[in-house]
Amino acid sequence: MVSPIRVHQSSWFFIRLLFIVLSAGLLRAQQSQDMQAYPQQQQQQPTQQQTQQEQAPTDTGPLSADEIIQILQDNPDLLSEAKAQIVSKAQERGYTITEAEITDERLFSQIRDDDRVRLVISDELKKRGFGAQEQQPTRQPSTSGQRQAVPGQNANRNLPQTGAPQGERVPGTPETEKRYRETEKDKTQKVDPYRNLPALKELYTQTQSIKDPDKLERFGASLFRNSSATTDKAALDVPVGSDYVLGPGDQLVIEYWGSASQRLQVNVDREGRVVLPEAGSVLVAGRTLGDAQQMIKSALSRQFKNIAVDVTLGRLRSVRVYVVGDVKNPGAFDISALSTALSALLAAGGPTDTGSLRIVKHFRGQKLVEQIDLYELMLKGVTSAVGRIESGDSILVPPVGPQVTVAGMVRRPAIYELYREETLDQALDLAGGVLVTGETSKIKVERVQAHERKVMLDVNLPQSGDIHAMEETFKKLPIKDGDRVTIAPILPYSDRTVYLLGHVYRPGKYPYKDGIRVGDLISSFHDLLPEPADRAEIVHLTPPDYRPTVISFNIRDVLEKQEPGPALQPFDTVHIYGRYEADAPKVSIYGEVLRPGEYPLSENMTAAGLLRMSGGFKRSAYVASADLSSYAIVNGERVELEHREIPIGRAAAGELDTDVLLKPGDSLTIRQLGGWNNIGGAITVTGEVLHPGRYGIQQGERLSSVLRRAGGFLSEAYPYGAILDRAQVRELSSKNRDELINKLQSQAFASDGTGRPEPPAVTRQRQQLIDKLKQIQPNGRLLIHISPDIEKWENTIADIEVRPADSLIIPKKPNFILVAGQVYSPTAISFAPGRHASWYLRQAGGPTGFANKKEIFVVRANGAVVGKSSGQWWTGNALNTILQPGDTVYVPEKIASGDKLKQFAEVSQVLSGLAVAARVAISF
Repeated sequence: MVSPIRVHQSSWFFIRLLFIVLSAGLLRAQQSQDMQAYPQQQQQQPTQQQTQQEQAPTDTGPLSADEIIQILQDNPDLLSEAKAQIVSKAQERGYTITEAEITDERLFSQIRDDDRVRLVISDELKKRGFGAQEQQPTRQPSTSGQRQAVPGQNANRNLPQTGAPQGERVPGTPETEKRYRETEKDKTQKVDPYRNLPALKELYTQTQSIKDPDKLERFGASLFRNSSATTDKAALDVPVGSDYVLGPGDQLVIEYWGSASQRLQVNVDREGRVVLPEAGSVLVAGRTLGDAQQMIKSALSRQFKNIAVDVTLGRLRSVRVYVVGDVKNPGAFDISALSTALSALLAAGGPTDTGSLRIVKHFRGQKLVEQIDLYELMLKGVTSAVGRIESGDSILVPPVGPQVTVAGMVRRPAIYELYREETLDQALDLAGGVLVTGETSKIKVERVQAHERKVMLDVNLPQSGDIHAMEETFKKLPIKDGDRVTIAPILPYSDRTVYLLGHVYRPGKYPYKDGIRVGDLISSFHDLLPEPADRAEIVHLTPPDYRPTVISFNIRDVLEKQEPGPALQPFDTVHIYGRYEADAPKVSIYGEVLRPGEYPLSENMTAAGLLRMSGGFKRSAYVASADLSSYAIVNGERVELEHREIPIGRAAAGELDTDVLLKPGDSLTIRQLGGWNNIGGAITVTGEVLHPGRYGIQQGERLSSVLRRAGGFLSEAYPYGAILDRAQVRELSSKNRDELINKLQSQAFASDGTGRPEPPAVTRQRQQLIDKLKQIQPNGRLLIHISPDIEKWENTIADIEVRPADSLIIPKKPNFILVAGQVYSPTAISFAPGRHASWYLRQAGGPTGFANKKEIFVVRANGAVVGKSSGQWWTGNALNTILQPGDTVYVPEKIASGDKLKQFAEVSQVLSGLAVAARVAISF
């Protein structure tokens, strides 16, 4: 027996994969069923101006696992539908599982552990309006003449409003969102509890749609459309018999042996003769291949004694045939002499839509050789085209004859051409007969009264359901040109059915019998899954409108007292509940365990038992104690919480008096070991150190310690230009850059407060600035001040703590200064001790006409920036700075625009300069 809580491992692995596939479709299926079950009211179509003013809610990213689980818990119909879909698909593939085996905890565990499941369900829930957050619309720049979004407009006005089922969320304005959240708790008024009732599902199922007769294809049209073989290849596949009639152009292969032997290849000339060495010519035209062999043997025997002769056909002659009439490519065709009229028709592409498929005529001069009915080939697999084509023959395809359309529940719905068929039964035979799902008592015949109008015939079919009587009626009903015969499908439900659902081993449909009761469906507890609830109910659909009503009963009383139970009616659904379905007591465990979440509270469950059910401790768990939160209801008015510590490690080991019994709603938290997240942390040291590599670090370890473990600096090391790269700094730099880009994009109006759009030149410059910022790659360089003598700065403010994933690069001492930006020759210049930045700027040709000379700045090799306001009282100008090896002089571009854009441009140029300096520092 399979436990309702534990699923077999292989079955659950299948469910996990299946859930990923189904999760994208089950919610759409739910929405589709909702829209079928509830009639939609007339939708208000938005005007063009409203459509331009609509603004969709801002997407805030995928929902978290906790948010998804909360939505599913608040919407039990969605959760039930998910389980039903998985069980249905699994059973179709041969997996014997039930809904009871797919517990909420299992599904929620997949949502937490599998990102694919979480992302797919998050997208589907957000499409249905769940999880959308209120956000005030922001003003966006408009450069294409589109009308801007107006705050407060409904972004989904074209979605169904009154037609959506109650309980479904339709995104709208912030006011409607707030109103929805306020009423979300009252699910009894928002969700139809009988939405997933199997009986109602079948009653709501519409009959199989019938293909529009106007879209049906003429029967037989695909024969020539799908034919890929050429007539020559088709003819070569046919063996040549002794009755083949020879003619000019055929090639004969003559072999004789005995007293003399030779192999000859001779052609039949225009006079119909073949020339034999030493035997003369023989007239073979008009003779069969067998007669020609005897004639040739007789001629050769006069010259050679005691020989055997064999004559075969080497190459076939071509004959010219004319294909005319309603064919796609009429004309003259040269085809093999073995070809038939069907081969010629294939060469011409077959009949057109107005050409006949029932009457194809083969003429030889004035004589009709044969008449071909292509339906014999397509329906019976035989062909009447047996006559060989001779040169000068013609194939005629006359216009199509009377036609009848047969649609609906037949095996081959199509348009059929009539030849000898005159009654309805013959037309149905052409269509392959009526399917078992077709209702023969519901036949519609639409007839065209010649040159007048269309009428619907009243087919007087017997109401008794006698098949033989109906067949006789079909034989008496004449069919005429232009008739449309439609066979309707039978109703998609059975009106003598009852359903069994819930906590049972064999749910599904059961036949209804007069006087049937609940005891006939469930005879003992062996028909129920373990731990059933006493509560059960019958959902009765009351005719004529099949409005659902509920009849509750106690299943335990029925089984223990061996009573028959309540009587059942057609379409009744008997629902048996499990112990954990009706206000089931649950406990939860969170923290450092393998499978955190909620679990059903079994009898005498303890904290250690809950720990084992959740998979046990993780390696990161603090096992000395755990936090247990319990609640108690005081006087039925309020809830009081109690927290206490329990020795969970000793309880799990089985020590006496350490474990505690759990109560409904208890929550057990297993804490994490202190400093666990720092385990495995390491820093990468590269460059000019004695032992570069990756070093594990402990919490609080400093830079000097790491450098000593790496063996210290080499003689060529340049500690002044050392680079310490940190991921957190890179993330902060990226965030600041993105915020700067967002601010630039949001400024679409002039700074004078008039609301006028900014000039086009400023707009272009703004876009150029945005593109430039997007190209800047944020770096994670952390400014450090170290020197070759580690002892001088060890344990000082310069000896900073290192963190996991840090990267330390010690470059070689460079011998150049980089000059970049708006200069005539951006280049690297050899280092000259004691020289100022102005000297190096002159070596690069000086600033160009586009340079902003007042904002020139210097980026030191250690990452520090020296600008015009760096606080150097004796200079006040970065050009007077004495440079060190590896420094960079950056000349920014002149910005001719408003104050706000100018500020952004200055920041952008500083970032560009830092990015250039960082790339140079790494390449030392």
